[in-house]
Amino acid sequence: MTPAIDSLIHYDQELLLALNGQHAPWADTLMYWITFKFTWIPMYLALAMITIKVEGKKSIGIFVAVILAVALADQITSGIMKPYFHRFRPCHEPDLAGMVHEITGCGGQFGFASSHASTSFAVAGVWFALLKDKVSYMWLLLVWAALYSYSRVYAGVHYPGDILVGALIGILVAWLCIRLYFIFLAKYFGN
Repeated sequence: MTPAIDSLIHYDQELLLALNGQHAPWADTLMYWITFKFTWIPMYLALAMITIKVEGKKSIGIFVAVILAVALADQITSGIMKPYFHRFRPCHEPDLAGMVHEITGCGGQFGFASSHASTSFAVAGVWFALLKDKVSYMWLLLVWAALYSYSRVYAGVHYPGDILVGALIGILVAWLCIRLYFIFLAKYFGN
């Protein structure tokens, strides 16, 4: 690797150890539930009900955009990037053995880039952009995506760089799906 890449990896590991090293039993419990994907099913159901109430028939197009964003963000990170880059998760990194605080188990071997970050920012970005003018608290989805993504660093399964790149991918995918919505889906599913 180049000295610049080595330096980035070193700083990413140092930041991970600093952030992951700040833990407490109460925070472990909280972050366990924040990072657990099924915790958020009630939120998704509430978002679906709000979307149907606010948008009626147009909600179908929004759901298609959200589902497409999740599938695309996950495929880019899990299907392409992780197998290509082969960057160990912090909890699998031999150089960090015994230094990473884990709360959920380690998961798959590779972690670059975070699919939790990419999919959560894709979901938050699409729903925020398409409902923000009608539902005033949609900005909370962006806070949720950031907290959900950070929980992966706290849990010791992702580096901050994994999260940053995953979030950027999620935002880009959200933008593409929002464009698709306005170009095609909004017209097809009615105004």
